[in-house]
Amino acid sequence: MSDGRQLYQEVIMDHNKKPRNYGVLADANRRAEGHNPLCGDHISLSLRLDDDLIREIAFQGETCAICKASASMMTANVKGKSVADAETLIQEFRDMATGKLDTATQSHHLGRLNVFAGVRELPTRVKCAVLPWHTLHAAFHEESSATTESGEF
Repeated sequence: MSDGRQLYQEVIMDHNKKPRNYGVLADANRRAEGHNPLCGDHISLSLRLDDDLIREIAFQGETCAICKASASMMTANVKGKSVADAETLIQEFRDMATGKLDTATQSHHLGRLNVFAGVRELPTRVKCAVLPWHTLHAAFHEESSATTESGEF
């Protein structure tokens, strides 16, 4: 097994077993629900924005391991960032997952999120990985729900 694939599997398993920022924020001022009707993933995202900064963020739901790991890593990476910086990560993550961004040759801000680059080789799992990011985008724009079937993937 390649080192990249092994790291991918280790990260997925770690964040699936011990998701970061799992739960609900009682004082959230933005919320969104995400749904992938193809596989049944459902995620609820709550966050508190103050002065255009993500002060707190949490998620919960019934998801596969890839979706849960993606949500866990997403929340850890956007907490404390501005909405604009998080939107950059959203677009770069989507582009990486769908093969539009080659993280080996193009500049990006993904850091450890790059571990998900291999998901583009698993077309049926791309929407699982991207669902939390799509849901975060919806929450920023005060949309109550997001779906993987919206055509933005």
